[in-house]
Amino acid sequence: MLSNPRLIRVLAAVSAVLFLAVALAIRALWDGPVEQFSGTALYASMVFAGVYLLWPRVRPPVAGAVAIAFCWVVECSQLTGVPAYLSERSLLARLVLGVQFDPVDLLWYPVGVIPLAALLWLLTARRPAPAPAPASPSAGAGAGAGQR
Repeated sequence: MLSNPRLIRVLAAVSAVLFLAVALAIRALWDGPVEQFSGTALYASMVFAGVYLLWPRVRPPVAGAVAIAFCWVVECSQLTGVPAYLSERSLLARLVLGVQFDPVDLLWYPVGVIPLAALLWLLTARRPAPAPAPASPSAGAGAGAGQR
């Protein structure tokens, strides 16, 4: 179904833009935990889409693991202070790298990735070919069959 790398990349890019639009809409409408946690999960969803932009033939569980690992590395890098330093100088760095470590975010990244990976895996899983229909008892009983 989804075997064309160009199509996969287009769908991944469109998905990433949609995830960003939803995150920005939530941010505009709400404040507090809803905005915080949904933003974290949607960030991870965008990273998942980004994995498919880079590697369109990757299997969904691998893409999910890469996306979650990337998010965890970015989150843990916030312990160094480098993302905070870069975020003071660039809005893009602030959006991509964040500013302050939050251990709760480590739990929300999989929330944004696992459902997508599972859905994509279900949609793209190769189904075994249907078994041939059993032959009827009279099939093969042609002229002279069973006679010696």
